[in-house]
Amino acid sequence: MSDDLSSEPTAGLPPAMAEIVEDFRALPERERLQLLLEFSQGLRPLPAQFEGRPELMERVDECQSPVFISVEVGEEQDHRVHLHVSAPAEAPTTRGFAGVLQEGLDGLPAQQVLELPADVCFRLGLEQAVSPLRMRGMTGMLARVKRQVRVAVAA
Repeated sequence: MSDDLSSEPTAGLPPAMAEIVEDFRALPERERLQLLLEFSQGLRPLPAQFEGRPELMERVDECQSPVFISVEVGEEQDHRVHLHVSAPAEAPTTRGFAGVLQEGLDGLPAQQVLELPADVCFRLGLEQAVSPLRMRGMTGMLARVKRQVRVAVAA
């Protein structure tokens, strides 16, 4: 999806994710990759229970790098989502995508996460700067998050 195909790139997005998309879209295409790298630096460390224990998390097979995700869904009525991601420092693009998802989704009610449009990664306007394989990796991360949220809410 290119800039001209998406007349309203923030449509259907929760406020935090909409703001992230706006931040990316406000930059010239060549500077968007730098913003993605900034998100890679902001990826929060794993909680102690996951540190060094990737087997407790779900691997994202679509990513070339070893990326693992775990979603915790709170007990409150709206089931707040908390996203934990392990992505290697030597994979800054992948870490950046993980950081975008973490910042844009963490703390949202489960229903808002589940309603997130599947094309959100393309709304960032990075298709020219990032390989299709990496874009597929971010789409895979989001799919894992949504699947884990569905399973947790159904339990």
